[in-house]
Amino acid sequence: MSLGERIRERRKQLGLTQLDIAQQLNMGRSNFGHIENGRVVPSSSDLDKIADILRTKADYLLGKTDDPTVPGSVDAFALTPKEEKDIAVRLQKMLDELESDVPLAYFGEPLEDDEDREALRASLENTLRLSKYMAKKKFTPDKYRK
Repeated sequence: MSLGERIRERRKQLGLTQLDIAQQLNMGRSNFGHIENGRVVPSSSDLDKIADILRTKADYLLGKTDDPTVPGSVDAFALTPKEEKDIAVRLQKMLDELESDVPLAYFGEPLEDDEDREALRASLENTLRLSKYMAKKKFTPDKYRK
């Protein structure tokens, strides 16, 4: 199985779309599609990022091993693909609500450039992920913990 096929297979196992991964890599969906289709070979840093997003090892994606799990990464409270999608939907709703004719501001300074908006998006996403993780950790009964 090729690199692109392994990436596609793992992406589908996690319930992610090409757009989900492309956004996390700060690239266009079509660029990521070229990686999946084998037209483009990702750089080693992009490959490491893809492996992290897909919760696997670069060695698995490269075909050096058939075990997609990362050693020592068993987390009973890890977010499921459904929870990941829920976070993405909630994040998009939050960002849509922030869009208006009035510019956003932080400490009186307007957030006008894309870099500032991306930092705000990343911060909101991390907050949503952390809150979901902490809620799972706090409210999961002992009998369901691994």
